[in-house]
Amino acid sequence: MDGEGAKGNAGKSWRVRGQSHAISLSNPLMSDFVSDWSPLHDASIHGRLLPLKKLIDQGSSVNLVTADHVSPLHEACLGGHSACASVLLKHGAQVNGVTIDWHTPLFNACVSGNVACLNLLLQHGASPHTTCDLASPIHEAAKRGHIDCVESLTSSGVNIDHNIKHLGTPLYVACENEQVACAKKLLESGASANVGKDLDSPLHAAARNCNTDLVHLLIDFGADVRAKNAEGKRPMELVPPSSTLKQIFVQKEGVL
Repeated sequence: MDGEGAKGNAGKSWRVRGQSHAISLSNPLMSDFVSDWSPLHDASIHGRLLPLKKLIDQGSSVNLVTADHVSPLHEACLGGHSACASVLLKHGAQVNGVTIDWHTPLFNACVSGNVACLNLLLQHGASPHTTCDLASPIHEAAKRGHIDCVESLTSSGVNIDHNIKHLGTPLYVACENEQVACAKKLLESGASANVGKDLDSPLHAAARNCNTDLVHLLIDFGADVRAKNAEGKRPMELVPPSSTLKQIFVQKEGVL
């Protein structure tokens, strides 16, 4: 990957491009230095391995962060550059660093969908669990359809049914965004087919999107076709009358 395009744009709001002057932090729990956008950040986001190594050899701190607490490791993972991430980690980059938006390097790996970065971070002690409900790695991977990331996270012991108030469960997020493969992986890994967002079930989300594949998948894994959401509606009632899904629900409700 070249780290540009959509992935590069995802990080624009986190950075302030400017001079690379750094100041020491007195708080030992925080990163070594704070700076504006630095050459080290630039090399990391674009996957420029040789310049990155040279900057480190010249004494640049791998834990240099911007005013928004974005580190070079955050950017390497956002760009999907596992080789750069490996070098940064080898030189002591903080694996669980958090930005002001609660984004960790692991979260950024789920944004880019780079499972090599994600696995590398896990091997270096990254926590797969949500630091804050505003930035959940498993929800982000499910939303974007990054099935390899979802698989690695479920294997690492993440709470597969973690229910975030404004998002719901990872399965609900996958269904809401019509990510069939991710939904299947989550269900196969033990996710509940009936836990969604408040009273809205994953089947409600699939029905609302008229996604036949998801509806069949969820029903096969035991989704309740008669479950009612906060408005008192069953999944069938969210399907347009002209949709072929209507008949599927009629048949399923009839045999229960």
